Amino acid sequence: MTILEKIQKEYDDLMEKLSHPEEITEWESLGEQKKVLEEIVNEKRKYEDIKKRLLENEEIVTQQKDNELAEMAREEEKELLEKKEESVKTLKRLIGKKEGAEDDVIQKGSTIIEIRAGAGGDEASLFASNLLEMYTKYAQSKNIDVKILDENKTEQGGHKIVTFKMKKNDPYSLMRYEAGVHRVQRVPETEKGGRVHTSTISVAVLPEPKKGKIKINPADLTLETCKSSGPGGQYVNKRETAIRIVHEPSGIVVTSQNERSLQQNKETALSVLEAKLLEKEKRERLEKLEKERKSQIGTAMRAEKIRTYNFMQNRVTDHRIEQSWYRLEEILQGDLDGIINALQEYEEREKYKDIIIE
Repeated sequence: MTILEKIQKEYDDLMEKLSHPEEITEWESLGEQKKVLEEIVNEKRKYEDIKKRLLENEEIVTQQKDNELAEMAREEEKELLEKKEESVKTLKRLIGKKEGAEDDVIQKGSTIIEIRAGAGGDEASLFASNLLEMYTKYAQSKNIDVKILDENKTEQGGHKIVTFKMKKNDPYSLMRYEAGVHRVQRVPETEKGGRVHTSTISVAVLPEPKKGKIKINPADLTLETCKSSGPGGQYVNKRETAIRIVHEPSGIVVTSQNERSLQQNKETALSVLEAKLLEKEKRERLEKLEKERKSQIGTAMRAEKIRTYNFMQNRVTDHRIEQSWYRLEEILQGDLDGIINALQEYEEREKYKDIIIE
């Protein structure tokens, strides 16, 4: 389903909803949605009409039964091609405007990343730490600040899970391509037989919502406190400063223990909860709009394998664009520009492939 087809379906669904006014409570937001979608749908009709007329003219010229008519068709074709190009520009601008309106709920300069070890035991936990180092160094190269919010380390020095925040310079626009399952293939240092192990790590990229955009009912929360076991030494262990929050309606669980006070950890945990609820809302909206697999890079679900790191071949492969880079060590040291740029270019081509002038 192309992006214009998705928007048409979204518009049709909205109009169907508006045909039952007795069931509607959010008139203001629906009215704004209708206005934005209607602009695109009207321009889409204009664009399709131009394409239809171009095909008709092409048929007249090809048949060449009437030279005068064929000449008129050729003259009109020039004008139609100019109109088509202008319509493409208008559609891209309107689609960008629509996406900008959807992004109004998020803070451009703040994104929460969660790395979680999956299949593979200790080896998965160790590679989760490798990814944390990779993203930290990449952030430094882009002048993006990184702050650890919560972490669960293993005795071997790996991470079962680590949650951190990136701030400054719109980190979400870059990091959103990292959401999904990362697979690593290598021989662990503890493997005496030289056997290759395959492990998986999931990465969630959560844009942080603006204050007040995500409503949470305090009655829906279950809070538990305990003594922090994270950084801070004896100070954090003198009293209960760590917190665990369960959002009962969704079943989402968040924890925070790296701040020095209970209140700070509570605020941190709530910001992570808001980001997870925003992701849940977005995922449900996308699933409602289309049941088939989404083609856009930026909507990769966490269950999808997006990338493989193969140490034996010094290779990193991104499966969404079927492209490989044979410089694994440099990439793990934070040199992600080549991959991110390739994903951005692919997404741009895919997004507008149905409205590009042939």
